[in-house]
Amino acid sequence: MVTTVTTPRTTNAGGKAPRGRGQRSPLASAGLHLTLIVASVIAVFPVLWVLLTSVKPAKFAISTDFVKEPTLDNYRYLVESTSFFTWFANSVLVAGITTVLGVFIAATTGYAVSRFKFPGMKPLMWTLLITQMFPMAILIVPLYNLMGQLGLLNQPIGLVITYLTIAVPFCAWMMKGFFDTIPIEIDESGRVDGLNPFGTFWRLILPLAKPGLAVTGFYAFITAWGEVAYASAFMVGDEHLTLAGGLQTFVTQYTSNWGAMSAASVLIAIPAAFFFLFAQRHLVAGMTAGATKG
Repeated sequence: MVTTVTTPRTTNAGGKAPRGRGQRSPLASAGLHLTLIVASVIAVFPVLWVLLTSVKPAKFAISTDFVKEPTLDNYRYLVESTSFFTWFANSVLVAGITTVLGVFIAATTGYAVSRFKFPGMKPLMWTLLITQMFPMAILIVPLYNLMGQLGLLNQPIGLVITYLTIAVPFCAWMMKGFFDTIPIEIDESGRVDGLNPFGTFWRLILPLAKPGLAVTGFYAFITAWGEVAYASAFMVGDEHLTLAGGLQTFVTQYTSNWGAMSAASVLIAIPAAFFFLFAQRHLVAGMTAGATKG
């Protein structure tokens, strides 16, 4: 017959079982949850306020009432009385081209620096890093003069080139860190099978780099989609404005149409939200991999 021995549970001086390692007390748990709730409210409140303002009549646009006489007049005005769809098409064109070119250039640059040793490699990487240290505002005048000399003002390609100068250096650094985590034996097996370096990159390495490509694409898209300074300086006229530049037409020295601006802001955020949802499953893995090695 087998006898089962039961070990009595130890208790502390107050008669309570001691907490396991890593367990929080009820007070600490309540404090943590309260902090998270407050942080969530602070993060969500501005977005909620813009959404509510977009459905308020003009006379209540700056009132503190959350909902008062809700209406869709602001959206109707935006669609019927402005060049919103032209601005939207311009933004889609600029952001789309910037994303595609930015991902390709950053991926090829990151792969080359990760896998090959060539003269000037370290100065190149330092140059990419140093370009991120300059505020965007101080580059507007030299870039404006350069684009004017090249005849690229009021041209979508001019904005694309400008946004690439912002997105590519950071994305190239990130892609290098990601490619460093992919075993070099995969490249060697590709060369054994007769692939050239670009074929190895395109057919073997790139499919393994989807998380990094998702982060790169998301950063390039957001850079082009929501940028205001360059879009306002380089593009004039309703037929050339992007969404970010078009928003500024609602607030001038003499008038302020906060309802229409809020409605436009809500519509502008929708494509960015869809892009994020599409890429989110790769974002965490890509950002983590890119940050582990440099």
